[in-house]
Amino acid sequence: MQRETKQREWAELAALFFLQAMAMGAWFVPLGTVLDAHGYQGIKPLAFATSAVAAFVSPLIFGAMADRHVAPVRVLRGLALATAGAMALAALAIGQGASAWVVLALIQLHALCAAPTWGLATSIVLGRLSDSQRQFGPIRAVGTFGWMVGCWVVSLLRADASAVAGGVAAGMWVGVAVFTLRLPCEAPPASAETITLRQRLGLDALTLLKDRNHRVVFLTAALFSIPLAAFYPFTPTHLRELGMERTTAWMTLGQVTEIIAMVGLASVLGRWRFKWTLAAGLGFGVVRYSLCMMNGKAWVLAGLTLHGFAFTLFFITAQIYLDQRIDVAWRARAQALFSLMLGGVGNLIGYLGTGWWFRAAQHAGAVDWPLFWGGLTAVVAVVLVYFLAVYRGREGKAGSDGVTE
Repeated sequence: MQRETKQREWAELAALFFLQAMAMGAWFVPLGTVLDAHGYQGIKPLAFATSAVAAFVSPLIFGAMADRHVAPVRVLRGLALATAGAMALAALAIGQGASAWVVLALIQLHALCAAPTWGLATSIVLGRLSDSQRQFGPIRAVGTFGWMVGCWVVSLLRADASAVAGGVAAGMWVGVAVFTLRLPCEAPPASAETITLRQRLGLDALTLLKDRNHRVVFLTAALFSIPLAAFYPFTPTHLRELGMERTTAWMTLGQVTEIIAMVGLASVLGRWRFKWTLAAGLGFGVVRYSLCMMNGKAWVLAGLTLHGFAFTLFFITAQIYLDQRIDVAWRARAQALFSLMLGGVGNLIGYLGTGWWFRAAQHAGAVDWPLFWGGLTAVVAVVLVYFLAVYRGREGKAGSDGVTE
């Protein structure tokens, strides 16, 4: 009976990841193609950067709310409905040919609503797991499959370059809100302490950076996100130049390896220190962009496929690290700070910086793809060297839970 209850609980958590990732993938992956098709090429770097701007504000505030005031499930439900509404408005504006600045403002509104949702979902899932090292990877893999399904739905509807993709994704976000009605709404424990404005804004989470290892993980995540930001805006463009269609569906190749890596992550973490698992993710990032430098269809697809290994071994391992190394009362804020460093600091610099680099790599109207991807390969290599040189961990000694750094 207890086993059946656990399986049902894990199925609920996996379904939450599936539905939310499906909604995110159905909009984020085709966004660049949709903007290009409707004449909004000029705002594409800014449109992708809206998620980074939002990540500076929303995650910490709503993470602090979920830690101290309101049940995380209720916060997620409200944000899912708000995200659906903002996305529908943005899609409508694009379809009607509205001013570029109106479109950008609505995309920014959507980003402000969506930015905290993944961190909240992660904290909800991790909070209900008894052994995150073993259980989180397979459950998170279902979320990756949801992302793939969202992309497939868009391509099956031939909406890769249509604002219809936004409408479809908005409907999926409503589905997320409805699904949260199935989840238990456990409010955070009441506290007698007086809460300051700094705490209400979630800024006290910055104290986590005082710990050397935490700081290195957060900073490396931000730095790795800079070259990673080029993946979704520019890989579809490269694929189209190589003669490929339905690029939204092709982009899911990276999620195939992501699922494989997540299913095997527990085994990897049982054998490797956190340091070497995180370093392996960075190493796959170097190889991935190196393959894209070859500027051939098979090479780019191979590089695209390695995205899953790079993403999982670094970012998912980092989330498990935070769950095991941060006190339970701070975990929502820790995940929120991680979202800020990843989606805020890293992506803002990444989207704007790689947009500039993309323009710099053009000669006579043609993109020098080996130069473009080569520059990003060098950045990832530098991040890898920084991490290996600075991260210390526990010098290979097992902690009280048997997990090594």
